[in-house]
Amino acid sequence: MIDTTSSVPVVPSEPLERPARRWTRLWQPVSLGIILLTSIFMNFYQLGQNGFGNTYYASAIRSMLDSWHTFFFVSLDPVGFVSVDKPPLGFWLQAASAKVFGFTPFSVFFPQALAGVLAVLLLYHLVRRHFGVVAGLLAALALAVSPISVVTNRNNTIDSTLVLTMLLGAWTIMKAAETGKWRWLLLTAVLVGLGFNIKMLEAYLVVPAYALLYLLAAPRSLKMRIAQLLVAAAVMLAISLSWAVVVDLTPASQRPYVGSSQDNSELSLALGYNGVQRLLGSFGIGGSRNAGTQASPTTGNPPQGTPPPQGINGAQPPQGAPGGTGGMFNTGTPGILRLFNEPLGGQIVWLLPLALFGIVALAWQGRPRFRASPEQQSLILWGIWLLTMGAFFSIASFFHQYYLSTLAPAICALFGIGVVVMWRDYWHTNWRGWLLPIALMLTAFEQIHIIMSNSAWGTWLIPVIATGCTLASLILFGARLFPRLNLNKPMLVSALCTGLLVLLLTSAIWSAVPAIQNTADNLPVAGPSQQMVLGRENVTARQSGVVPQRPAAGPGGGGNVSSALIKYLEANQGNAKYLVAVPSSNQADAIILATNKGVMALGGFSGSDPILTTSQLSALVANGTIRYFLLNDPGAFAGGHRGGQSTLTTWVTQNCATVNASQWQGKASSTTTQLYNCTPTK
Repeated sequence: MIDTTSSVPVVPSEPLERPARRWTRLWQPVSLGIILLTSIFMNFYQLGQNGFGNTYYASAIRSMLDSWHTFFFVSLDPVGFVSVDKPPLGFWLQAASAKVFGFTPFSVFFPQALAGVLAVLLLYHLVRRHFGVVAGLLAALALAVSPISVVTNRNNTIDSTLVLTMLLGAWTIMKAAETGKWRWLLLTAVLVGLGFNIKMLEAYLVVPAYALLYLLAAPRSLKMRIAQLLVAAAVMLAISLSWAVVVDLTPASQRPYVGSSQDNSELSLALGYNGVQRLLGSFGIGGSRNAGTQASPTTGNPPQGTPPPQGINGAQPPQGAPGGTGGMFNTGTPGILRLFNEPLGGQIVWLLPLALFGIVALAWQGRPRFRASPEQQSLILWGIWLLTMGAFFSIASFFHQYYLSTLAPAICALFGIGVVVMWRDYWHTNWRGWLLPIALMLTAFEQIHIIMSNSAWGTWLIPVIATGCTLASLILFGARLFPRLNLNKPMLVSALCTGLLVLLLTSAIWSAVPAIQNTADNLPVAGPSQQMVLGRENVTARQSGVVPQRPAAGPGGGGNVSSALIKYLEANQGNAKYLVAVPSSNQADAIILATNKGVMALGGFSGSDPILTTSQLSALVANGTIRYFLLNDPGAFAGGHRGGQSTLTTWVTQNCATVNASQWQGKASSTTTQLYNCTPTK
């Protein structure tokens, strides 16, 4: 029986919270959770269900699982004839994932997809710590739906791993600038060095931002800051060059040839093909793109007077190769407006105008007080990151579109920061109050400019963007021009949110299409039109019963490989170490993936590496190391081919017998290739 006479009130064990207060406490983690779920969907939905993306790198991962030797040297083939054209760290992570989960497309893609999700979370943390939760959430959402980031996260190219490493470096350099402590600065140097071992000199594009931030903001004397930066630079170089030096010091006979170099050197590769040539085009340090030529026996360099660039089989380089602007390497005309026009605009430019306005808004917050102002420290970090990479990609001669994923964190960070700072300035009477509505309108104009080249989507997206942003901007303009309208704050917040959601709509669509259509590309490119075309080609290839490969214009873009060819080669390999020799990795990738056997890519990735001389090739044939050669049929180029066949191809055609096509060609036969049998003479 309940005692109703007691004067002591019954107090619940946990007092009830008001709904408003509960929501105030929960909206931040809920919002972040939704953004992370969005990133997980974009990066993991149907991941790997449509085969390997970049078969050049996938075949290397398959080969790396065979031995510690091929693992350490990142060999393209299981025997260890030639390595891929990038350093090892990103591929070591892929190989480790494949070892744990089994060699499947999902296991190879998994490290990049996970890195993409972690990058979103880390960017939220980095922006929030100085500009609050709203700025962090906006930056994280922008990165989660950044088109070029998403397609790169869903691929086995290694730029997503590099982006995460760069963001980790941003975190450590922020801590270093705030405290001046050695450990944070040296950890930053280590991270940059690890980034070098993911993508070589591309990792150094963030070094100006890191170094300038520490130099201006660290609470140390100027002499000490300079001394610390010099020590950090030494550590960075030591970590960066450690693997390359080990490779170069290993005798050439005990390791694979360094792919895409002209002198079998990782250091040369880093400075040349993956360094100066990216900025200037071909003929940088470390050799040229001359192919079909043999190295000098004394210098290792191509002899003087070599013919124009050709593949090892005499074929011309693909359209859009270094020095060109067409084909799958199309990056537009170098110049200050390059990023704002197609073909690069649809990859990265969606929020770039707003990010640039964010730099302006941050720069005019007060006199320079870098040590005392975390906001100004963020201006240095993200602003120099954006401007340095923006300048590089505006003038560089040779890069793939997915390299722009390294620019995305700075754009997304400055987008979130810029919105918050300009919204704060909007309530003041000075000129900075006009920045926010102007930024919304100019960003909308740029998006419409890009979408106009895609008529299928522009018919409905352009009106949505134009209407939403115009309405939002007019309300924001009107509130300042006509104060008597007394537009309340909730209405202005609603207008701003509408404009921002409209601006993020196209990015979300351009990101969701590759996830939903689930295409697997050698060279990931954002945007519905590209994804639709590639998806149709993959479906057609699968229906024909051949291994689908991309065209030879990009890494890993080998031709189709019929099961009849594989069956014939495996039945007749005998004691030969290599199943077959082919001109380049474009033909080797699919065979390695299908058989996991040694395939000799005579000219490396592009067909231009001077790996063997004719005497060396003759010796390999004589001792039974290699028996079969699958080369382009010389007759297929009669009359229309420039430069003639390479010396290796000429030797094979003159000393080996052709194999009747009926023995090795299936239904998917090709009239442009010929199989040669080079049985050694007893």
